[in-house]
Amino acid sequence: MALYAYLEILLIPISVIFLYFLMIRVQKKSSVPTNWPVLGMLPYLLQNSHRIHEYVTELLTGSNGTFEFKGPWFCNMDILLTSDPANIHHVFSKNFSNYPKGPEFREIFEILGDGIFNADFELWEFHRKTTLSLMTQPTFYSLLERNIWEKIEKGLLPVLDGFLEKGVDLDLQDVFQRFTFDSICKLVLDYDPESLSVDLPYIPCEKAFNGTVEALLHRHILPVMFWKLQKWLQIGKEKTLMKAWKSFDEFIYPLVSINDGVGKDCDGFNLLKSFKRKYEEIKNCSSSGDSRKFLRDTSLNLMFAGRDTTSTCLAWLFWLLAANPSAEMKIRQEIEDELHERENKKWRNFSVKESKKLNYLHGALCESLRLFPPVALEHKAPIKPDILPTGNHIPENKMVVLSFYSMGRMEMIWGKDCLDFKPERWITERGGIKHEPSYKFPAFNAGPRTCLGKEMAFIQMKMVAATVIYHYNIEVVKDHKVSASDSIVIQMKHGLRVKLSKRNVN
Repeated sequence: MALYAYLEILLIPISVIFLYFLMIRVQKKSSVPTNWPVLGMLPYLLQNSHRIHEYVTELLTGSNGTFEFKGPWFCNMDILLTSDPANIHHVFSKNFSNYPKGPEFREIFEILGDGIFNADFELWEFHRKTTLSLMTQPTFYSLLERNIWEKIEKGLLPVLDGFLEKGVDLDLQDVFQRFTFDSICKLVLDYDPESLSVDLPYIPCEKAFNGTVEALLHRHILPVMFWKLQKWLQIGKEKTLMKAWKSFDEFIYPLVSINDGVGKDCDGFNLLKSFKRKYEEIKNCSSSGDSRKFLRDTSLNLMFAGRDTTSTCLAWLFWLLAANPSAEMKIRQEIEDELHERENKKWRNFSVKESKKLNYLHGALCESLRLFPPVALEHKAPIKPDILPTGNHIPENKMVVLSFYSMGRMEMIWGKDCLDFKPERWITERGGIKHEPSYKFPAFNAGPRTCLGKEMAFIQMKMVAATVIYHYNIEVVKDHKVSASDSIVIQMKHGLRVKLSKRNVN
């Protein structure tokens, strides 16, 4: 019977494909897709699945920031798309308790288990409270600072110099991903996998993140029955996701083994040992009741946060600077003015406190995050019916997709120059950093779920970006195509291939 049911389901995509080509031929030229009988607007979503973030932006731009997407009647796929700051503020802050992650979110992101991204209510409060208490320890930022500079000196600079000496181009996005992967593993697991080494070793866990974020967006686009069928058949993106899951488990579980301990303390700070000690307080809220799985989930969530978001921002920053050399020159001048010794003007590693002097670099990073927010979208579903500030009625459990990518491209939010790279928009008249509300600039989420690692991310990005900008000239390889990936995390689809040359500096 189960096989017969799945064969019936197979007829649905075949029908969709047939009708898809028929409907696209008669689609009138309009920014608003036709709501066809039975299939709704699904054919146009599939047609634009290779450029989904741009397509959603077009829909929202043409509908004043909020759009009602109608899915096939048999799939329960009606979705409210929005990039309106008032709606963002309402969902993430004002009516926060009505928009938990919920079972549908957990099903899509099942690979993350009971980590902070999937957690609700008591479990989420435990994660947030524990993580915050650890990040506010006096030793945390001294450990972070030392780890970053050690990775720069022993990993980043040797790798970049190696490519420079060979005279060959490199994928700068890959380099940043390796850097942030090693850094977060060291911080969370007290283990450096050394993926950023001169021979650029292949580490399955490090590469598994890329396939995972693509598969997770795939689950947002396709009807649930489609991706579940792929999962059952072990094909397509779901096969990739299963391989990634295995890679994560094989890498993390040995490092969180209860019998072997969690590793040595470093300056009195050890994140996983702290979570393990507190696990007894929360084990009833864990879906598995298994402390090893809980530590695996906790580690993987923190690794996602630390690897993809930071590396993505850095990659887009250098692409934007390559197109805006005057901004790059201002960053170099800021480094000279704020960080160098007045007498010898030599480069030196700078402290966490000194990183706060780099205001123009901070503004450039914010522009990168505004135009290419690492997490492109988030979806919510109310547990009770709701009315958004835009007047849209939201039934219980209806999916609301909030497009952070689209927000940075909306004139109604950022003005007519919204597509321009302008670090100056983040600088006050007195030269300080201008802060925008999180519901206007949700690169680090908004409301109670605002990212706890925001300050940590800026510190790491400033140290890495300042080092690379000061020591090297970077030129994007001619004819190299740069475009946003079709994934939850806005990576570069084809990487960032660049050529390096050494600057004549001390």
